Amino acid sequence: MQAFAALSDPTRRQIVELLSKRELTAGDIAARFPMSGPAISKHLRVLRDAGLCTFEQRAQQRVYRLRPEPMAEAEAWMHKHIDTWRRTFDALGQHLDTMREHEEQEEKDVRHARR
Repeated sequence: MQAFAALSDPTRRQIVELLSKRELTAGDIAARFPMSGPAISKHLRVLRDAGLCTFEQRAQQRVYRLRPEPMAEAEAWMHKHIDTWRRTFDALGQHLDTMREHEEQEEKDVRHARR
């Protein structure tokens, strides 16, 4: 899943958020960030390589737009695995609660034995 790797960077996530609202030129995107145009171009290349966006050449400008299909694939993958994660975290929570209860009981027993 290249989408997850591409979205691991906060700048790329912000670019995706911008493109989710409307298509933008590379210059419009670059103007919104405190980094060089070549740095933004690298981020756009990663997003293109992951299939998250595409561009259309219009005269001297590249106009970028979001491709929703890879996002839908990532969402489907997450939904497929989220039940497993919930069960695991629920089991961990129950285990931690049990450990805390045992520790509290041991502390009570120690205090009671000291009397």
